[in-house]
Formats: sequence, structure tokens, C-alpha cells
Amino acid sequence: MKKACLPSLLILAIFSACSTTKSTVKTAGTSTVNNGKVWASLWQQRSAEYKALCFQAYHIARLRLDEALKQPGGKPLAIVTDIDETILDNSPYDAQRAINNQEYDLATWKQWTAKAACDTVAGAPGFFKYAASKGVNVFYITNRDEDERAGTTKNLQLYGMPYTDTQHVLLRSGSSSKEARRLQVLNNYNIVLLCGDNLADFDKLYDNKPLESSRDATTTQLNKKFGSKYIVLPNPSYGDWEGALFNFNYKLTAAQKDSIIKASLRFNK
Repeated sequence: MKKACLPSLLILAIFSACSTTKSTVKTAGTSTVNNGKVWASLWQQRSAEYKALCFQAYHIARLRLDEALKQPGGKPLAIVTDIDETILDNSPYDAQRAINNQEYDLATWKQWTAKAACDTVAGAPGFFKYAASKGVNVFYITNRDEDERAGTTKNLQLYGMPYTDTQHVLLRSGSSSKEARRLQVLNNYNIVLLCGDNLADFDKLYDNKPLESSRDATTTQLNKKFGSKYIVLPNPSYGDWEGALFNFNYKLTAAQKDSIIKASLRFNK
């Protein structure tokens, strides 16, 4: 066999490299939840399937926008969009934390957003620039905090995103619910599309839903809006789907989260 013909020194080097790699991984250690986030970030960064899903979402969004443009109403048209994992890709932050077996941390998150270093989600810049070219206003409703405005605006402007003024970039000020900010836009505009990666980006019915079963029931109730008015982007790393698993108890330890994850999974019998 070919492997038997390898020089002994090369074989030794291979085993040495393998041993070093195993030792490094073992030393780092990961919880189930953080190991999952490593794989989620890897999929987000490297899989063509992720990119295809994002392109698909924004192609559908453009079709729906073109339909809306043919039916002008009394108010000017607007699109409401989330930012993180909808326009900006934060997987480098998620990957760095997870590979070191570290949980999300607000202080390090704000250090990340201040860098304005996010790449964009595939298809996002082209779609929103197209909407602006048609005279459609774009409102960015995000749960980033007000002290993240400078970095957020800089990052959006880096890719030529339209409407990045204070009137259109609506950050969190108090409640994480986005309903009040959506209603603020509705006062003067007809919202024809909402784009996001988390279901609370779309409808107040998803606010304060502590159980995944209730979120699932709401999704069934609203099923006709997905792909018509609600455009969902994939995000396997975080969101209310994860919070619902843990009953939105963010004080749980990694070990406690691991236990809940294992209890929530369906296994082959």
C-alpha cells in the first residue's frame, strides 16, 4: 500500500501534527452550545447554500417590491429591515467567542460593532440600493444600542447603503420590542416589506413568547405573509429561537444550557 512507502520521518511528522492538533482542541474545550455556534459560523461563512438562501430571499424581496410599485397608494412606500444577519454579517464575532468557549458578552459585542468591520449578507446591498432607486424609503430597525450608532452607520455607509441618517436608523431605546418603531414608520409610510432574521423583526405577535411551541403556532397563523410581506434571512447562530429554548433565562450556565439542548433534541430510536 502507498502509505507503507512513506519515509519514517514523514510518518513521525504526521503523527506529531495530529497529536498537536488533538491536544489544542482538547485544551480549548467547548460546551455543546458553543460547539454548535462554531459549526453555525462555519456554515454561514463557507457554505454556498447559505449564500444561495440569502440571494433567494432578496430575489423574492425584489419581486414583491416590483409588485407593490405597480399599486401606489396614498402614503410613500417604505421597507423596514433589521441589520444584524439581515444586512451585516457578524459571524467573525460569533466564531471568535464560540471557538474560545465564551458566551455572548455585551462589552465585547460593542467593541466589535465599533470597528465597523462587518461584511454584508449576500444580496442585501443590491436590493436596498434598488429600492432606493425606485424612491422607496428604507428604515433600519435594530436592537443595537444608541451608543453603537457611529459604528453602525459607518459600517452601513461602507457599502453604500441608502438612508443611513438618524431618521431612518432606529436603534433601541428601552424595550427590545420593535413594534413601537414599526408604528412610528407607519404613521407616514406604507410598509410594503419587512426583512429580518428573527421573527420578532416582523410582528408583535412574536413579542414575549417564552415557549417555542407558541412561536411555532404563531408562524403557522402568519404563514401566508412569509415570502409575500415578510422576507426571512437564515441565522443558525442566535435569535429568539435560542432564547425560547432557555425560557429567555440568560443567566444559565453552559452546562445548564447543554442539558436543555440534549433534552430538546429528537434522537433516532
